[in-house]
Parts: sequence; C-alpha cells; structure tokens
Amino acid sequence: MMQIRRAERGDLAFIAALEKETFSLPQSEAAFADMLGKEDRILLVAEQHGAPIGYVCAYTVCRESDILTVAVAPAARRCGAGRALLEALIEVLTGDSDAIFLEVRQSNVPARALYASMGFCEVGVRRGYYQHPKEDAVLYKKEI
Repeated sequence: MMQIRRAERGDLAFIAALEKETFSLPQSEAAFADMLGKEDRILLVAEQHGAPIGYVCAYTVCRESDILTVAVAPAARRCGAGRALLEALIEVLTGDSDAIFLEVRQSNVPARALYASMGFCEVGVRRGYYQHPKEDAVLYKKEI
C-alpha cells in the first residue's frame, strides 16, 4: 500500500540520490534539507511497504505555487506514485494557493500525459530551458 507523507531528515539521502539519478542538473541534499523547515516549501515522499519510492517538492509565493521536481524510482514508475504525489500536493496547497505551475521537458511524454490528465493546461514554452541535453520546457498551469 502506498502512503504519501511529509519528508523527514531520514529521507534526504534517498531524495538526493533519486534526484541525481533522474535529473541532469540535480539539486543537492543540502538544498532539500533547507526545504524541510520552511513554511513556503513542501516536500512530500511516496512510500510503499515502508520504503520511499518517490518525492515531489514545491514552493509558494503570493498564492502561486511552483513544482520544482517530481521523481519516482524507476522500478516504481507507471504504478500511480506520481499521480498520488501530485494529488497529495494539490490537497496540501488548496486554500493557500490559487494556481500551480511546473515546467517539463518537451520530450517527457509520460509526464506530460499525467499532467494533462490531472487538469494541468499548457500555457507556454521556455526555449532552451533545460541543459544536458539542451531542450525546451513546456510550462503548465493548474487553477486550484
């Protein structure tokens, strides 16, 4: 059974390792540790059978939230963890935020399909946003 919960210090090594495995310009473990105590930051972990399998982090400024990263361990992908993380994040943000934004690589078709299925709408493109490899980002927005 999958559980979504707030991240704790004990999750940081897993989060940093998955971040490094998933993204070409990963955030550091220290950056994630800094998020834990801040009111405007949210860091959630998906856990299955007592082990972490994914995470999502976001921040809110002036009632607008931005999802920084969503990552699920390769062995746990396509099993609903990404959707569960996003649903939990939306629930946490409801009432404190009016809209959620995110960027995703143009070539990341599975993620884009997930966001569209959850009511996120394409609102623009950021040319050359990603490096290693260089690629455009599609900007999504969801009103909440």
